Amino acid sequence: MQVALTIAGSDPSGGAGIQADLKTFHQFGVYGEAVITLLTVQNTLAVERVEVLPAELVLDQLQAVLDDIPPAAIKTGALGSNEIVRSVARAVERFSLVVDPILMSTHGQPLGFDDLAKAIREELVPRCTLLTPNVPEAEALTGIAIRGPEELRRTAECLRSLGARAVLIKGGHCEGPANDVLLDGAGWHEFPAPRLETRHTHGTGCTYAAAITAGLACGLDLISAVTRAKQFLHQAIRTAPGFGRGCGPLNHHARA
Repeated sequence: MQVALTIAGSDPSGGAGIQADLKTFHQFGVYGEAVITLLTVQNTLAVERVEVLPAELVLDQLQAVLDDIPPAAIKTGALGSNEIVRSVARAVERFSLVVDPILMSTHGQPLGFDDLAKAIREELVPRCTLLTPNVPEAEALTGIAIRGPEELRRTAECLRSLGARAVLIKGGHCEGPANDVLLDGAGWHEFPAPRLETRHTHGTGCTYAAAITAGLACGLDLISAVTRAKQFLHQAIRTAPGFGRGCGPLNHHARA
């Protein structure tokens, strides 16, 4: 059994953050570990409170895990502060690293403080195996307004020029089909999927990145890991259980 680690925030409603990551790891047959960076008070309707943990406590959690049960791959989610970003970046640089640059929740609530986009751009992007921003996150990291395919590809090129080995920009915020675009050392790759009309999309970014991380931990190449994760995400959205009165969670029991 392979090991994967998530470094992210906690969602007590179970749809996103470390809860979604651990469910996804389990569904892919991977042993999951979790380092908590921040606590939230949230449900499917709103995020009411965010408490970022001290960077020293985050680093102590991380060092305890790395010293005893080192993972085959690591995923980062919401990190909360520049100090946490810097501490995590230095500690995980020798690992296969998937960076999901979460800056705010599905509900639009900022998850942390400081200029997180700048810290992620300077500290984590140059160290990552894969960067997985959605369109608003890609815009925040580069300053490029994405209005169509041309700007989307220019944004991916910009992010890869900063040191990321590969960049996957997710198309969920674009019009039309939910197509994702990946740029790696071999060139461009597209991962198409029809758009599903549903309000139950809480935790899609976390789940997608966690599924890719699980694939990498199991030894899949990047394209295979993304392909498998995309298929899982589509089924998880399509079969969402319908929980909550707002933006509900996915079905993490979907077939991996």
